[in-house]
Amino acid sequence: MHAEVGQLLPEWSVERWFHHEGELRLEDLRGRVVAIEAFQMLCPGCVSHGLPLAQRIRETFAKDDVAVIGLHTVFEHHDAMPPHALEVFLSEYRIQFPVGVDLPSSGGTPETMGRYALRGTPSLLLVDREGRLRAHHFGAVPDLRIGAEIASLLGDSTPGHSDRTEPPTAEACGVEGCV
Repeated sequence: MHAEVGQLLPEWSVERWFHHEGELRLEDLRGRVVAIEAFQMLCPGCVSHGLPLAQRIRETFAKDDVAVIGLHTVFEHHDAMPPHALEVFLSEYRIQFPVGVDLPSSGGTPETMGRYALRGTPSLLLVDREGRLRAHHFGAVPDLRIGAEIASLLGDSTPGHSDRTEPPTAEACGVEGCV
């Protein structure tokens, strides 16, 4: 089964977690929007765009609303990116969100990378509160676009919830501003 937008995202296959004790399953994150940043530590686009974006998402949204997960999915230069090197990388770049090491496969493409139909790195997946894949981005993505998509998922996922309010009436506005 491959991941398709609008459908439940299948579980990842992770051989080891950093910044998380024990197993972490996608199912455990239901009720929150999930941003999954698939990266390789030797990928220039991941270091300059993908991981900084993931860190900004983590800093911007409440952890109870949005979970940020890293997926180190090595599909090339395997010998240069073992888990102990990733541990140093995560420390040097001060990445504190949970990062899973994608399970290698005999075919060369890591298990989760194949299951999620990732074209490469960096890739960012957005999953709604029910576990459905809602966006699949490859390459650099503007912050404003991702922020808007996450805000939409936060609003869409709460029945009856709307962040929109009616504009203040003229009587409510004065020299000090609108109240």
